Amino acid sequence: MAARALTLVAILVCAGAVALAVIAYCSGIDAAKLTTPRGSVTYTDRSGIVLGTVLGAGSDHAVSVPLRSVSPQFLQAVVAAEDARFWRHGAVDFRSLLRAARDYAVFGEARSGGSTISMQLARLIDPMPSTIGGKLRQIVMAERISIRSTKTSVLEAYVNRAPMGGNVYGVEAASRTYFGEPAADLDLAQAALLAAIPNDPDHLAPDSGWNALRRRQRFILERMASLGEITPAQAGGAFAETLAVRSRELGIADAPHALFYLYRDAGAGGGRVRTTLDRDLQRFVAAQTEDVVGALHDFHVTDAAALVVNNRSGNVLAYVGSPDYFSDSVLGRNDGVQALRQPGSSLKPFTYELALERGTIRSTSILADTAAAYALPNGTLYEPQDYSGKFSGPVRVRYALANSLNAPAVQVLSRLGVDALLARLHELGFNHLDRPASYYGLGLTLGGGEVSLWELVQAYSAVARGGRLLPLTLVAGNDGAPPQDVGETPYWQLIADILADPYARAKSFGVGSVLQMPFPAAVKTGTSSDFRDTWTVGFTRDFTVGVWVGNFDGTPMRGVSGVTGAGPLWNRIMLHLYENGDEPARFDSPRGFVRAPICATTGHAPARGTQCAIVKEWVRREDVAMVEAPPPRSPAAAQELQIVFPHDGDVFVQNPTATALQAREQRIALHASGAKANVRWSVAGTTLALDAGGNAFWPLRVGTWRIAASDGLRHDAVTIRVVPQREKRPGFSRSP
Repeated sequence: MAARALTLVAILVCAGAVALAVIAYCSGIDAAKLTTPRGSVTYTDRSGIVLGTVLGAGSDHAVSVPLRSVSPQFLQAVVAAEDARFWRHGAVDFRSLLRAARDYAVFGEARSGGSTISMQLARLIDPMPSTIGGKLRQIVMAERISIRSTKTSVLEAYVNRAPMGGNVYGVEAASRTYFGEPAADLDLAQAALLAAIPNDPDHLAPDSGWNALRRRQRFILERMASLGEITPAQAGGAFAETLAVRSRELGIADAPHALFYLYRDAGAGGGRVRTTLDRDLQRFVAAQTEDVVGALHDFHVTDAAALVVNNRSGNVLAYVGSPDYFSDSVLGRNDGVQALRQPGSSLKPFTYELALERGTIRSTSILADTAAAYALPNGTLYEPQDYSGKFSGPVRVRYALANSLNAPAVQVLSRLGVDALLARLHELGFNHLDRPASYYGLGLTLGGGEVSLWELVQAYSAVARGGRLLPLTLVAGNDGAPPQDVGETPYWQLIADILADPYARAKSFGVGSVLQMPFPAAVKTGTSSDFRDTWTVGFTRDFTVGVWVGNFDGTPMRGVSGVTGAGPLWNRIMLHLYENGDEPARFDSPRGFVRAPICATTGHAPARGTQCAIVKEWVRREDVAMVEAPPPRSPAAAQELQIVFPHDGDVFVQNPTATALQAREQRIALHASGAKANVRWSVAGTTLALDAGGNAFWPLRVGTWRIAASDGLRHDAVTIRVVPQREKRPGFSRSP
């Protein structure tokens, strides 16, 4: 009976042991099946010149290679350095653990490591704290790895993941980064140097702790000699060898932001990709970006980005995401080409083109650059101000756009509708403007949303092609989506003509500024609120160049605008593109338009005997008759007095619950043209007082009002209506 009981107990113990073994095996980890880092990709420029090799996903330079593709001397060196008895013990080397525990008890610190390569691999797979609990978890995971893995697969997984300084991981990445060659070609000196880094990657990387690294290299060579892997003479010769070690950043010679942007869509297998970039142009743009930012240092400018595109193909020729990708102190790894920033006035051309296309305005329209207030749903008023702080009065469309005046642009958008502009911007590829129109409100035309430099350059290159949108590409031979026609070509041609007119923008930018080229070039600047972003985007028939200057941390620059911040860099790049003397062709004249003389203050053809500045403007053929005016009947009527703001029939919204300060702000500026003397203004028969500058302002009051102007000889009048604000109106909100 007793023998039978003992037999039963033995069977149960054996069954339990087998069950535990099966459970342990099933929960084991096969090192050979661990997810490996993506393959490396070598990128070249358009002519095949190597720009660099991206060795890992995201910001980690990593690559997986089979053990047969690693120098045997490196494998010997890393085993000697990290786990000399690796081939003779299991997942845990209890002898080493006991020795480390003894040293800690005697000296208060571990004089030798107790972690095996299997334990280090466990920590790389699942980072654990350096505590007793963390060490126990590490041992358990190492045992799970050991149960299902061969020694070779463990070593292969480790050397492909070992930290090698900074964001470099694995022997292949380290070998290519520091020596510019594959891990298979490492000699003894190189192998021992790289094998030293995983012991303390933060302080032993070649560009951060050279002396300490060399001491560790000597230790490894002597350890290899003591283990019989090499002779003492070989160890001494290897240590005496002069090693040409490259900086970590030199793994990618050019265009790091572009290459990492492309690598996001690279396949797992790696390979070689020919880009559309031009290495010589890329280097020029990168150098100029760094130089311009350095010159603006005293104005608190630390970052910039630039993009150059071939208009005929949509190919990106130069892509600079920051002045220095490897400068972490100024967030250099941020990509200013793809970053979302407020575009300032750089969206105004799209507002004007759509308004011209839909007949909201004409090329001869006179717009009011005067103080105006727009009611917002929150009970406040939106009062657009020009960059100069002054208003120009009645202005032509050409003058308003070329000088980037804010009040006329908002006036045009208020007539056009925010929904319409937002839909057009979506057609042009501004996919990041993904909020409803009511979120952006009238501030959309002044840059109230956020866009990328990539989107902005893509849209401006469409303007250069007469409204044909062609997606930008960085990969040679990648045609991408087919081109799409957006809007009507003649109006895009008119916008290009305005942006290329140096005299039209002279009031704000002067003649001979950095925006003026010795060849036909259209250009627009933009400055966001508080000087946080400055932009200059422009094009010829051949190229579009876009530049952003600012700070990645969002802090404002000190008084830097689009023309003083981004303008100089745009100027240098554009001049460089044509430094060989091949000037671009002139822009096409707006199809269906003719140049006609008009009066600069009325938009009509000048009549005989009138006293007005005569300018020539592109006018649609069918509109020529509309701008022509009959000859005056008498000298007294040679020039009519005309109220240019407000317009007859305008409707204004007053906030009846406004504070006293807001009520004082709810007033409109009255403006007239053609006066022979000071204008006297009256509202409903009550004469208004003029300020020191001769300007008249009228505070809004609910009702219907007749506003009259007179200079003693001539008279004009308009009727407007003021209504109380009763509900929120989409399109009249302001982005915070």
